[in-house]
Amino acid sequence: MPEPKAASADRLGPPAIEAEAALNRPEPWPLCVSEPELDDLRRRLANTRWPAEIDGAGWDYGTDQAFLKAVVDHWLHTYDWRPVEAEVNAFGSFLTVAAGQRVHFLHARSPERDAIPLVVTHGWPGSIVEFLDVLPLLRQRFHVVVVSMPGYGFSGPTRRPGVDVAAVAAAVDDVMGQLGYHRYVAQGGDWGALVARRLGEHYPERVAAIHTNMCFAPPDRDDPGLMAAVTAAEQAAVAASVQRTADGRAYMNQQATRPHSVGYGLDDSPVGLAGWILEKFHAWCDIRDGMPISTDRLIDNLMFYWLTATGTSSARLYCESARSGALGSWRGRVTVPTGYAVYPYELVQTPRAWAARRYNLVHYSVQERGGHFAAFEQPGLFAADLADFADVLADLAVL
Repeated sequence: MPEPKAASADRLGPPAIEAEAALNRPEPWPLCVSEPELDDLRRRLANTRWPAEIDGAGWDYGTDQAFLKAVVDHWLHTYDWRPVEAEVNAFGSFLTVAAGQRVHFLHARSPERDAIPLVVTHGWPGSIVEFLDVLPLLRQRFHVVVVSMPGYGFSGPTRRPGVDVAAVAAAVDDVMGQLGYHRYVAQGGDWGALVARRLGEHYPERVAAIHTNMCFAPPDRDDPGLMAAVTAAEQAAVAASVQRTADGRAYMNQQATRPHSVGYGLDDSPVGLAGWILEKFHAWCDIRDGMPISTDRLIDNLMFYWLTATGTSSARLYCESARSGALGSWRGRVTVPTGYAVYPYELVQTPRAWAARRYNLVHYSVQERGGHFAAFEQPGLFAADLADFADVLADLAVL
């Protein structure tokens, strides 16, 4: 086993990548962040220069300053990185080079030898932290691989142009092949949903099925039957989603066009990074009963961006995918069996008929709670739905 390496931006430079290029096979890679790096973070947090506040601004202008100050106070005086570091290492932390990309991932095997291989891919502004609480539940039915996308967390930062969603999907498939999983199920939300879709569409000889909690399935609006198949409840869900996200897409335009301009602040200031990311958790989570994610877990997720200086490269995935056309209108179809779980506060609300037109939909569920970060917010519901999907796949004998 290699010596644990500190999570430092310096070690992620070109010399380290060149040394790793000879890997092309998974190697144990326990996280071990140096104390000087954590001390540097604390100094930056303590020396934050806060902007002038407007009375009663709340969340109307962006991240609420009182909320952010409370998070930063907890981060500085109470939060401890070491427990999540140990948690990641206990699940099985690995590094490889896959499809030419540096990839960090977790590999948590089930005690059941014939469990289904499952690869899970996160999105932005998430990380593999989203799945730490659900992993023990998923392992009851699956051998679970949680991939940190190239350019995110300890898979980053990327240093070459062209790393778009297709490149991420190729890396995910290569990781599964390196692990000996030549038939597997892919799951994802946000960018992970696009990765899963591409895997199902372009790698059907290895991808037995896909599952998503964010279904991208643009309708053919010239098909009156397809439009008429939308139920009243689905119409209401679509309308509510459009209303919730109407004034919250500026981040996407920025990251899809000029990611480096905002990246200087993201990689230099932990509070700048937190302000950019936590606003999305407040806007995209199902907060009807309060924030469903603990402050410690929110900070765990921030740490995967801060310690690796991947605020810029994670944002760049939007730009690379936009330039390659991956964010354009999709007219393909996924023929492998597909599962779709609908969470009420997900950003994209896709009616069942639209999903069935674009995917081989064999499993469909509507959840009572949850938003964009389904596994993070509702690990029990998320794991139960994947278990139901596994039962469907067993009946279909696709594995």
